[in-house]
Amino acid sequence: MLNALTPERSSGCLPLEHYAAIGEGRSVALVGADGSIDWWCAPDMDSPPLFNRMHDADGGRFSLTPIGPFKVERRYREDSNVLETVFITDNGRARVTESLNSGAGGRLPWCELARRIEGLSGTVEFEIVINPICAQGKVRRVNHPNAAIRYIGELTTTFCHPDAVVVIEDEYHKTSARYRAEAGTRICIAYLVADKAPLAIPELPEIDARIDFSDEEWRRWASKLSYEGPFRDDLVRCALSLKFLLYSKTGAIAAAATSGLPERLGGDKNYDYRFAWIRDAAYTIKALLRAGGLSEAIAAFGWLVRTIDEDGPTPSVVYTLDGGEVPDEEVIDVPGYKGSTPVRRGNRAKEQVQLSCYGDVLETASLFADKGHVLDPRTGRLLERLADQVVDRWQEKDAGIWELEDQQHYTFSKIGCWLALDRAAHLAREGHIDGDASRWDAERDQVSAWIDANCWSDKRQAYTFYAGTEKLDASLLLTTRFGFEHDDRLKRTRDAIESELAVGPLVYRYSEAAEEEGTFVACACWLVEAYAFLGEVDHAEELLKSLLNKLGNNFGILSEEMDAETGEALGNLPQGLSHLALLHAIYSLQENRS
Repeated sequence: MLNALTPERSSGCLPLEHYAAIGEGRSVALVGADGSIDWWCAPDMDSPPLFNRMHDADGGRFSLTPIGPFKVERRYREDSNVLETVFITDNGRARVTESLNSGAGGRLPWCELARRIEGLSGTVEFEIVINPICAQGKVRRVNHPNAAIRYIGELTTTFCHPDAVVVIEDEYHKTSARYRAEAGTRICIAYLVADKAPLAIPELPEIDARIDFSDEEWRRWASKLSYEGPFRDDLVRCALSLKFLLYSKTGAIAAAATSGLPERLGGDKNYDYRFAWIRDAAYTIKALLRAGGLSEAIAAFGWLVRTIDEDGPTPSVVYTLDGGEVPDEEVIDVPGYKGSTPVRRGNRAKEQVQLSCYGDVLETASLFADKGHVLDPRTGRLLERLADQVVDRWQEKDAGIWELEDQQHYTFSKIGCWLALDRAAHLAREGHIDGDASRWDAERDQVSAWIDANCWSDKRQAYTFYAGTEKLDASLLLTTRFGFEHDDRLKRTRDAIESELAVGPLVYRYSEAAEEEGTFVACACWLVEAYAFLGEVDHAEELLKSLLNKLGNNFGILSEEMDAETGEALGNLPQGLSHLALLHAIYSLQENRS
């Protein structure tokens, strides 16, 4: 369904919910509703940005915008990540179809950002601006015999266009051009990037044809998804958005495609999410296994166990997309989205301990094996080693799932350790790994007893955020799928969380979070799951419908958070955790109704 709107910038910035994404398994570009590509890190998601207008209203962009007032109707093609935008002016209508293209062999050796312009009626005059930034280093412009080239650090870039596009200015850093789209006309323009390699200059008809080829590949992939229930369109769009974040070069899964976007306007929670967290990778693998994306799940699981095994002796919380150490956090000198600073690059979470990661890995392996797949000996040895580490470490304090500086005995972390031991024992009993299942069972029961003795509040009638507090934590909603429920304790915890942290279908992360950030999209999905897994599936379905209505203003690209009052998107996007949580919520209805 097309979404008609009049895009308006405030302080030079579009609302985050007015961005769509295009990608090809290596990089992701964010396309504003006004036709401006305001974020693209090339050649890879974690490269420095070529376009950074989301951080700086005067920053880098590749804009294709009608001159004068206009409205837009936008959609993704059905079951595809190829984007279509119809621009409507007083004088005519034109459609722009855009894609980060793939080839017959998968990802191209170069990055190919293609934009097709078709005149539908009357005339629409477009202004085109290409203004890459210099984060890659020195810029050098060369009139090569075969193309006008900009060398940006190690990158070789060029703007491909037909003669119908009139270049007004071609400056050292910036190209400005015009194009008049008339009824029945069709052209293709493209921005090409090669990294430390020769740059191919394909013919424009070949680039244009790859838009439709890419569309076919997206639809072929989506057709293999296994869900056929009442929320299929939402689930497919969710899975396609997750696919943006699968880094095809290694199998890693990025937490999000952007960095530095605020969790509260004017706030300082502006982090870099272009890395692979164990937690998010494990959740995504489980989501893909559920949805039938087997090849991606296998690649991601292989990356996960290989990276953890090579890191040793204990797993890190987060890795680069190549499996290396995340760079130290530093502040980038940019104005920030709507003045929200500091904008950070790198991530200090690499220094933290998050004990729940053990549960994430062991549960993923258990699901993988239960689906009929085979764990190799190296993976088996790793899983055995991780389970033994849980026996030795579960009584430690950590930073928790929310990566807080306050070290505590977080309840979710302890349940994650319980989960790790439970799944390890299951894998051993089923013959998938070696190890002492009875030892892991016994230690699991000790963890459970400790949680009940130290993390349950008779006053709140709920498990609390951490031992010794009365505060609540919405991540405990997620534990309803683990099989930890007993004596109605998770059900009562769910009710307490909903009473204190929910605003309609939206949910804050923990007590007092409303003072510093928006509601957390994944937590809202976990509330749906909590109702489904605890036996109230009809209520879960109504809650999901209400949530989807709240999320409906961005036609499928979910951010990390949302302002409960205005519905404004907050945080980095596309946010993997939001998408995978929504996918799991949809499946929870199907699984618990049957």
